[in-house]
Amino acid sequence: MTTESTQADTREIVVSTRLSRGIIAGVRIGLALLWIQNAGWKVPPNFGQGAQPTGLYQFTSYAVEYPVFPPFSWLVEHLILPNFAFFGWMVLLAEASLGAFLLVGLATRFWALVGLAQTMAITLSVLNAPHEWHWSYLLMFMANATVFATAAGRYTGLDGLLRPHWQSSTTPISRLLVRAS
Repeated sequence: MTTESTQADTREIVVSTRLSRGIIAGVRIGLALLWIQNAGWKVPPNFGQGAQPTGLYQFTSYAVEYPVFPPFSWLVEHLILPNFAFFGWMVLLAEASLGAFLLVGLATRFWALVGLAQTMAITLSVLNAPHEWHWSYLLMFMANATVFATAAGRYTGLDGLLRPHWQSSTTPISRLLVRAS
């Protein structure tokens, strides 16, 4: 048996049943709802920056107050906190987009990678803060990695509907979307 046919057989095993496809879709949708809920407490225009820090500003400042990785703490202290309005809008946009794209299953692999990066930033900010449950960040990593590894948008998502069209097209955007799905 060739390597290609073995890989194809392995892919078939992962998604061979309706139950498997349903579980993969459920993980993707659950992860989307997690990111949507996360975006919901990022409140513009100041995102918690003020005399009594709250919300996103408070949790971001934990990277300096309770450092996990000193170079990241330095970056937060010298670049992110001084430019917090811009940072707050970028976080809100990233997390809202994560939720939306994962919910509909479009460019799912790309957004799972964004989710992994955002989870890393969150972890480096709050892992050592008081009352944090360390396992929550590992679970977020695992959920985003699972969505990436299984190409979860191909099951009950727009990736599954649109991917055949992208594969048959020769445009650069279509080739990019095939990779992102």
